[in-house]
Amino acid sequence: MTSSNRLDAPSATAESAFDTFVGRLDFRLDDFQIRACHALESGHGVLVCAPTGAGKTIVGEFAVHLALASGSKCFYTTPIKALSNQKYADLVAVYGAASVGLLTGDTSINSDAPVVVMTTEVVRNMIYANSPALNGLSHVVMDEVHFLADRFRGAVWEEVILHLEPSVRVVSLSATVSNAEEFGEWIQTVRGDTTVIVDDHRPVPLTQHVLVGSRLFDLFDSRSSAGDHRLKVNPELKRFIRHRMLLDDGDGQRGSRGRGPRRKPGPPRPQVVARLEKDGLLPAIGFIFSRAGCDGALAQCLRSGLNLLTPDQVAAVDEVVDRHLTELSPADADVLGVDEWRAGLRRGFAAHHAGLLPTFRHTVEELFVRGLVRMVFATETLALGINMPARSVVLERLVKFNGEAHVDLSPGEFTQLTGRAGRRGIDVEGHAVVVWSPELIPEQVAGLAGARTFPLRSSFAPEYNMATNLIGRLGLAGSRDLLNRSFAQFQADRSVVGQARKVDEMSRQLRRLDVELAGAAQRRGIDPGPVGVGADTAGPADGAEVVHGADKPYAGFLGYITLREDIRRRERDLRFRRRVEGRDAIADELASLKRGAVIGVPTGRHRGIAVVVETAGAPVDPKPLVLTEDAWCGRVGVADFVNPPEVLGGMRLPRNADRRTGRGRRDLASALRSTGIEMPRGRGSKKRAEAADDAELKRLRHALKAHPAHGIEASDDLFRLAERRNRLLRDIVDAQARIGARTSTLGVTFDHIVGVLSELGYVEYVDETVRVTPTGEVLARIYSESDLVVTECIRAGIWDKLSPPDLAAVVAAMVFESRRESYSGADAMSGNPALRTALAETIAIWRSVTSVETRHHVSPTREPDTGFSIAVSMWVSGRSLTEALAAAGERGHLLSPGDFVRWNRQVVDLLEQIRLCVGADSPLARPARVAVGAIRRGVVAAELG
Repeated sequence: MTSSNRLDAPSATAESAFDTFVGRLDFRLDDFQIRACHALESGHGVLVCAPTGAGKTIVGEFAVHLALASGSKCFYTTPIKALSNQKYADLVAVYGAASVGLLTGDTSINSDAPVVVMTTEVVRNMIYANSPALNGLSHVVMDEVHFLADRFRGAVWEEVILHLEPSVRVVSLSATVSNAEEFGEWIQTVRGDTTVIVDDHRPVPLTQHVLVGSRLFDLFDSRSSAGDHRLKVNPELKRFIRHRMLLDDGDGQRGSRGRGPRRKPGPPRPQVVARLEKDGLLPAIGFIFSRAGCDGALAQCLRSGLNLLTPDQVAAVDEVVDRHLTELSPADADVLGVDEWRAGLRRGFAAHHAGLLPTFRHTVEELFVRGLVRMVFATETLALGINMPARSVVLERLVKFNGEAHVDLSPGEFTQLTGRAGRRGIDVEGHAVVVWSPELIPEQVAGLAGARTFPLRSSFAPEYNMATNLIGRLGLAGSRDLLNRSFAQFQADRSVVGQARKVDEMSRQLRRLDVELAGAAQRRGIDPGPVGVGADTAGPADGAEVVHGADKPYAGFLGYITLREDIRRRERDLRFRRRVEGRDAIADELASLKRGAVIGVPTGRHRGIAVVVETAGAPVDPKPLVLTEDAWCGRVGVADFVNPPEVLGGMRLPRNADRRTGRGRRDLASALRSTGIEMPRGRGSKKRAEAADDAELKRLRHALKAHPAHGIEASDDLFRLAERRNRLLRDIVDAQARIGARTSTLGVTFDHIVGVLSELGYVEYVDETVRVTPTGEVLARIYSESDLVVTECIRAGIWDKLSPPDLAAVVAAMVFESRRESYSGADAMSGNPALRTALAETIAIWRSVTSVETRHHVSPTREPDTGFSIAVSMWVSGRSLTEALAAAGERGHLLSPGDFVRWNRQVVDLLEQIRLCVGADSPLARPARVAVGAIRRGVVAAELG
């Protein structure tokens, strides 16, 4: 917190609120903080963009002060629970527990307080529910507002900004982004008077380094200054790397025995830490982009015998650890590996990632801030605003896995991570250290370090719950109007303006080129054809007669060029049609596959023969369940095949074939291999190209050969001009298509979603208006990625007779998502028949929903995943943590303690939503309440509060 002394709730006096606020601080404010506070005191909203660690939150704290001084309310929102907990503790330390509350979905403390800290989703849900808690609200602080670019949750930030009453002052705090003015202009458009304050100055300067082996170099040449247009890479660093690579290549060639040169990895982690300690660069955060990597780095340092703490510091560590673990039972402590974790802390080392129990993470955070943990190996989630400033930040790689592929770090991500270096009021400068490896290029690091900002892009997109709430509050027309006011549409419209300018310029170029081409044709005595048609030049409609008179479509040389382009277009269309028909044929074959059919899977990690163990079921986007010869079990779809799958043979499967356990899958794979069926060789026969039989294409080709210009040499300058013209024409058409797509995407998506809701009875048309039905009101209160499937299951009553453990299991299938590829279908579940039946019926409803979504061109809801269902069912039944984690592991979903708590939190959240929206008399209400109570025990209760 920004003040060391506790403040009483402020009161309005003759002295300005700002003077009162500043008078209670023990440090001077920076210029950007003063300007932002003055704007707030004058009644403006503010957008503050400043680097990490610059002190943006002081502006949010002043908004809290203003609300308390005026007797109104302030909501302080954050993107993650850890930040909410931290800010709640900070504000309580200043204003006292009576004035501050906390709401994070699973925690509610003093929710009627004048200042409430909450995750952003909570205030969004309040708005949609017309909560009385919004009465008297004067300020909303949106910390880390750049989170609206997050593709999964970002829309929530825009929903809040758009829906809050105009009288509420929004205080938006963001990392430095390159389009801050654009973002501010949008906020001004939708919220009224908003002051945009951008400050690029870091209060603690940051020095960039590269560690090559045991030598630490400055990244930039000390003779170049920050005022230079571009800082130069340190020439000594470049020379040393060249020398090092020559030596490594020589060593690799001598020892490779013809296998090619070997590249040496970077220095061992203990060596890196020792070098940082020697140079006085600890405490440090080492960012590693995987949980296993963080744990491995910690283990490597502990094996080295390196110790960073004194005996007195070790005693202080033990005191903090003991205090945090008071609610942990001895049995759970043993399962969680507390002794090994403590051993690392007692030597000054720790890991920090989402797989750790929150209690462990909070302990590490406190110890790090107190200087009792000197080296933390962390994933990038630590960079999200958590108050753990370090003297140094270490990056081993500049590549990370984004969930789909390994990609380079963006300048924004690099800035966010290295921004943790440098503690205000403690360090003279911060240090960012990149560990060199042979694939790292110094200029690449310089490019990331020199690009200090990144653009903020909206991720706003309508969804079922959002659409239902919008229609309920604003009607159909009002909903469309709100979508048109979103930041996504704002950016699209601005982009369209630029695209339209490009189209205008290209059209002018096309007209000039047409005149130039016509002149060149006339000089050769060739009829140029119609001149000046520009972008409107086109061939005849399908079926039109192709002739060459002066008043006909393909007259003259320009007509000949248009004819050539029409032939190319027709050939492209036919190829596209063939691909579409091929996909349809693949889908038809997949849908018709019978159980026991053996097919070949031609692509992917599990290429080879496979046996169908469950038919596709749904004819739309069919995905039969197969087991491959390497014992992988999963669903395959159209994207996995180039041609329609061919049935290579058959295999007799037991009625109750065991595909739940690894042993059962291995036995089935062995039986599959023993059939002797093999993948066919070669590509198979090709079908006759559709273009060969297309009458229209034949007619166009005939006209081309008969055209007077067909005899001109292809090397003639006329054709070079013609190719330039065609490229320009294609660019114009593409740009016009992009304009159409950008301006209509949100509205089209919304209309498609409304179509799904209308067909399923969640909204209805009455007297040319659309209104939400009673079932739609239930959907409006379900905030889940699978909201429509959940509501359909509630409406169908298929969960009504489930026991609390079984209800928790099916709800877990709605929220859980496996971190790796594995099969988690309902038939893979053990347990009682009631649970298996409910899961099977849930899957059937999901398939029905996805069929409707496909008809309306809406991205299908993801399939329920039962990977956590057995674990949560056992936990609700009273089984131990060891048994629950083991149950998840047996099904191929190895859960860390942190993941176990996180998924239980999400199950609790959805169970509570279901309980509240169905009403106390519903058969679901009691099991939901009992399940929530049963989940809140042991280590889960300690974390959820």
